[in-house]
Amino acid sequence: MSALKVHLGCGKRRLAGYAHVDLADYPHIDHRHDIRTLPMFADGAVDLLYASHTLEYFDRVEVCEVLAEWRRVLRPGGTLRLAVPDFEALARVYLDSGNLGLVIGPLYGRWEVPGGPVLHHRTVYDFAALKGVLEDCGFAGVRRWDWREVFIGELAGYDDYSQAYIPHMDKDHGRLISLNVEADKA
Repeated sequence: MSALKVHLGCGKRRLAGYAHVDLADYPHIDHRHDIRTLPMFADGAVDLLYASHTLEYFDRVEVCEVLAEWRRVLRPGGTLRLAVPDFEALARVYLDSGNLGLVIGPLYGRWEVPGGPVLHHRTVYDFAALKGVLEDCGFAGVRRWDWREVFIGELAGYDDYSQAYIPHMDKDHGRLISLNVEADKA
């Protein structure tokens, strides 16, 4: 039996070997649904949940409810892999450059869901804040993950916001502005 991996809020990006859940209507979407709830998955059915630059669309007062639902579908020991805009990195970019235009999008992102609502970023995280939220919501073993170690083999070449850099696409010399964190269902 193969592991069930789910890509939440995937938008246009298709990740090989994953089931895709999003409000948008693209051909690769397996479940067109709001990612706040995942009724299509049974309790403990999922081995890995991946959500890249989606958690920041939930307000801090609702994020534990969302994370509780995501935790529900994970098997014991299953992994939640997240990527969110990194407030600390973005603050450093602004302080180094003095250019608000470089950070305004990642901080206050706006996304028009094709055939759906317009969404805006509702919060920001640094590592300590995200770790605290995850632990408060029942996750353990909170740690950073490196996209270079995840997107290898059959996933090599995959590119999403977990690989966001300033300057754009300068993965060798730029500053990573994505906070990539994973945790396990305790």
